[in-house]
Formats: sequence, structure tokens, C-alpha cells
Amino acid sequence: MAPEISIVIPLRDEEDNVEPLIQELTGVMRSVGRPYEILLIDDGSEDATFSSLCRLQAADSHLRVIQFERNFGQTAAFSAGFAHARGALIVTLDGDLQNDPADIPRLLDVARTHDIVCGWRRHRQDAFLTRHVPSIAANWLLGMASGIRLHDNGCSLKVLRAEVVKPLKLAPGMHRYLPALASQLGNRVAEVVVNHRPRRSGRSKYGLSRTFGVLRDIVGLRGLMRQAIDPATDASQLYVVKATL
Repeated sequence: MAPEISIVIPLRDEEDNVEPLIQELTGVMRSVGRPYEILLIDDGSEDATFSSLCRLQAADSHLRVIQFERNFGQTAAFSAGFAHARGALIVTLDGDLQNDPADIPRLLDVARTHDIVCGWRRHRQDAFLTRHVPSIAANWLLGMASGIRLHDNGCSLKVLRAEVVKPLKLAPGMHRYLPALASQLGNRVAEVVVNHRPRRSGRSKYGLSRTFGVLRDIVGLRGLMRQAIDPATDASQLYVVKATL
């Protein structure tokens, strides 16, 4: 049966988190009762993440695995997931277990009447000064620049209609602005408070330096938005796939 829902998850060096994540997701999606697939994108992991994905995929036909030749970044991983997704609804989340799969049914309910549903990590469980405070400033500036005012553009837990993300031509770093970019193709946007959990294992791939990149991008955000929906934009070199399962 063709999936109605595609779950897209970028992964890099998450060998300890992959199996519990799939277990949680499987339980949640079975309770939802709609056909689904889980696309797991290995973004150049240097640990045993890909081996774990191969083992899990062999036991569950809902899983699809995409392995990159090297690390291309989170935007590339999301873009590959969007390109391979077969569902009319695409769910995105991180692979570090900080996003809670139990929130997905609530976001799916809101997606019945919206094109873009974004998670809001109202009570964040990460560094206050280096992650939380810069995020508040960046989200305010993004709202001013794009007209899409959200508390938490950076939350990876989202539900998006396939028709508002599949046509997007993304460049590195542009996953941070998905609500603004996708709103050009579907402007019914909602925000839902979601659970945010402490990282159990592994380490964050991001730091304060990311915030400065966001601030730089905000200056040219309108140009990035136009680029994302311009059919002439070439996004063919965003990633190289090494293997698919």
C-alpha cells in the first residue's frame, strides 16, 4: 500500500539513538493507523549508524535508507528525503531523540487544515546562552524578514504537505527557513507546542557559530525565498547518494 505519510530523518553519527528512535516511531505510527514510510538519511556518519540502519531495514519494510558519499549537511539530507518521499504528508524530525515522536499525531491532526505545521519547543532542553537566547533573536528577525512569524523556526519536528516542499530548490543551510520558503507554495501555517527532551547520547553537531550564519542569511532572505521556487535554480550538486536500501 502506498504510504500517506513519509517521515524524513537526517542522521549523522547517531548509532546509539537509531534503534530506540525507530522503536518509538513504529509504536506511534501504528497507533495513527495510516500507511507510512520512514526515510533515514545517513549524512556521512563515521560510526556504526549505517550498519544499524541496514540491520533495522532488513527487518522492517517501512524503513528506507539513503546513504550519502560523505557529509553534505542537514539541508541536503532533508532535500534527499523530500525527493524520495512518496507520501502526501511529510514529517521531519531529528535523529537524536530530542524530538518526541509522541507529538506527531497532534501535528498530523492540525495538518488536515494546514499546509505547514511547525513544532514549538517552548521548554527547550539545551544550552540556554548558546542555543536558546540566540534562537529567540533569530526567530524574531526571521519573522520580520519573511512575514511568517513563528516562535521556533529551528525545530525539526514539522509536518508539511508534499506539494509545498518537493518543488523547493534548497541550498546549504536553507532547511532553517523551511516554513518561510514553503509558505510561498502553501501559506496555511500553524505552530504546535511540542515536547523537547534532553539528548541521551552522542553530541550536538551545532554551536553558537550557526547563529551568526542565520543572521547573515536573514539580510538576504527574500532573495533566498525567490531562489527556492525559481525553476532555473540548479540544486543538482547538493548531495551525492552512495547507496539506497
